[in-house]
Amino acid sequence: MRELNGSELASFIKERQAKQVRALRQARHIQPRLAIVTDAQNPVIETYMRLKQRYGADILIDVEIHRAASGQALNIIKELNIRQDVQGIIVQLPVDNPEQTDELLESVDKKKDVDGLCRNAIFDAATPIAINWLLAGYGIELKGKKIAIVGRGRLVGAPLERMWQKSGIDTTVFEKGDDLSELINYDVIVSATGVPGLITSQMIKPKAVVIDAGTASENGRIVGDTAEEVRQRNDITITPKKGGVGPLTVAALFDNVINACLKLPVKTN
Repeated sequence: MRELNGSELASFIKERQAKQVRALRQARHIQPRLAIVTDAQNPVIETYMRLKQRYGADILIDVEIHRAASGQALNIIKELNIRQDVQGIIVQLPVDNPEQTDELLESVDKKKDVDGLCRNAIFDAATPIAINWLLAGYGIELKGKKIAIVGRGRLVGAPLERMWQKSGIDTTVFEKGDDLSELINYDVIVSATGVPGLITSQMIKPKAVVIDAGTASENGRIVGDTAEEVRQRNDITITPKKGGVGPLTVAALFDNVINACLKLPVKTN
C-alpha cells in the first residue's frame, strides 16, 4: 500500500506561508486575522477549531473564535464583515440549525469568504484545493483516468466536482445511496460522505487511488469513509487514517486568508 502523506506536504506549504505572512506584516503592515463563527457544541468541531488556531499561531495569523448564542451568528458575521482588521471569515459547519446554513454562508462578505462556500465565491473551497495539492504532490495524473466522487456535499464533493469540470477533468458523482459496486471500474475514488466503513475493498480495483476525505465521529474518534480491510491491501494508493487530506485542508484555508490579504489595496503612507 502506498500512502499519500498530506502532513509532509503541508509542512513545506507552512514554511512558504510563514514567509508570506512575515512579508505582509513587515512590508505591507497587514496583520492577517481569521475569524471563526460557531454556534454548535460538538467535540469534533472543537478539535478542528483548535487545529486552525494552532496552525495560525505557527505562521503568525491571528485566529479568533466567536461563539454565537442561539440566533446570534448572523449578527456576529455582519460585525465581522465591516471590521477592517479581519481579512477572513468562516462559518464552522455544521451549524446548530441546519436550515440556516445557506443564510449564514451567504451573509459572509465574498472578499472575506476564505472557505469559498458562498455562491459565486472568489476563493476555491479548501478541501478540493487540498485534494489537488495531494494528488499533484505525489505525481498522480488525472487526465485520461476514470474518476469517481462519492458524496456531493457542500464542503467537498460539490465544489470538487465543479473545480474538476472547470479544468476539463471528467468525473462521475455517486451519492451514498447509489450502487457503489460500480466503483470497481474507477481509477481514482474520492469519498466524502461521513459514513464510516462505506467504501469496502470489493469496490476498489487493483492500482486504484483512494482519497478518503470523509469525517465522522465514532466512539470519540474521527474516522473516514473507508473500511479497515481496505488498508490491508498492498495494491492500492490511499490516504492514511490521519495526516491525509486534513492537514492540507487547513493549509489551503490559510492560503486563502493570505490571498485575501494580498488582494487588499497597498497602503501608501
